[in-house]
Amino acid sequence: MVKKFIFIFLFLVSLSEADIFDKGKMNFGVSAGSSSSYNTTYFLVGLSANYFVIDNLNMGLMYRSWLGSDPLQNELSLSSNYFLRFNKEIRPYIGAFIRERFISGYDDTTIYGARGGISFISNNTYASVGYAYESFSNCGVTNECSTSYPEVVIGLSF
Repeated sequence: MVKKFIFIFLFLVSLSEADIFDKGKMNFGVSAGSSSSYNTTYFLVGLSANYFVIDNLNMGLMYRSWLGSDPLQNELSLSSNYFLRFNKEIRPYIGAFIRERFISGYDDTTIYGARGGISFISNNTYASVGYAYESFSNCGVTNECSTSYPEVVIGLSF
């Protein structure tokens, strides 16, 4: 009876110590914002999914669409982020990504980038605030060769 109690107690303690950035966890995010390209302003919406391949290191896939103007633009990104274990509620992170931008009527563009910021964690949700830098493989019609911008992400982890 005592052994059973100890086993159940240890199991419950291990569950309470589980982290949303542990190996095998998944999280999903939604993003929205605005950006300028081709001398016009777009409204951006995106969906992302991440899987933690080891504790605190994820691999992710994101789709984002640029709405409200021409030319039509869509993006597909592959990313990886590492979350530093500062404490249970606050996690600084660094990451890298590669993105393919599909632009109707123009050559597609490959984008290489890096990001960093802080994630705030509560139960199975998180909010991240950070900054990203990206460099374009071809400067195209707009002569934009690089850019940087703030990022805000809200996500759920399972």
